[in-house]
Amino acid sequence: MRPPWVAGPGLPGLGPAMTMGEKGKKDTPMRAIGLMSGTSMDGIDVALLETDGERVQAFGPRTTLPYAPGLRAALGDLVGDAQRAEHDPAADLVAALTDAHADAVRGLLAESGVAAADVDVIGFHGHTVLHRPERRLTRQIGDGARLAAATGIDVVCDLRAADVAAGGQGAPLAPLFHRALAADLMQPLAVLNLGGVGNVNWLDGARGVAFDTGPGNALIDDWVRRHTGEACDRDGRHAAAGTAQAEPLQRLLDHDYFGRPAPKSLDRNDFS
Repeated sequence: MRPPWVAGPGLPGLGPAMTMGEKGKKDTPMRAIGLMSGTSMDGIDVALLETDGERVQAFGPRTTLPYAPGLRAALGDLVGDAQRAEHDPAADLVAALTDAHADAVRGLLAESGVAAADVDVIGFHGHTVLHRPERRLTRQIGDGARLAAATGIDVVCDLRAADVAAGGQGAPLAPLFHRALAADLMQPLAVLNLGGVGNVNWLDGARGVAFDTGPGNALIDDWVRRHTGEACDRDGRHAAAGTAQAEPLQRLLDHDYFGRPAPKSLDRNDFS
């Protein structure tokens, strides 16, 4: 199995990551910052929490940093070209994206009054530009070492690629987080995450399965941007003004993806 990696401001390079469980065995909970830039490409969510590696001990501050228009456009161009997304190093874009994540972390710390020295780790998967799990391939852009140097905090990165290389579908953390949140809730329980691509996590005690359900907000956002120039269908007003068209909907539902067994996952553009 290919491991995730940890990059630190005082480390000469990349080395094997310490897992949350290993560090979580300490008496003091770990303070972790999570970064998320989803397939809708609207910005970076950043949040701080405390954990023992098994349960969420406390939720801290959180905020969102919208992508600058130029960065969002550059990301969209790369995501829209699968050949380029697989092979282009895109060094300038990687640096710009990483710096935007560093700005999001620094902004959260400044707003909350938390010192970087009081944060144990940042979880940084980068931004997905290509996802082909059937080929054991997924590509996320972002430089963990650059982020660590910019923030002064150790960074765990390359999470999705490590999961796909090990036979997974490239989203190793969300199901575990949902399980931690739902530990005291009645089960079976389904957690739906309707992002750029929809996904569901089915929890039933020790059993569970997580997988992508189909296209989500990404295709809606793309259509609205192309036809109206707006970033999204705010409050669903465009959708509410229309009516469902049975024939194209049936074509979508006939897609072979829906007949495949779980676990399974989609690329952002699989239904475009």
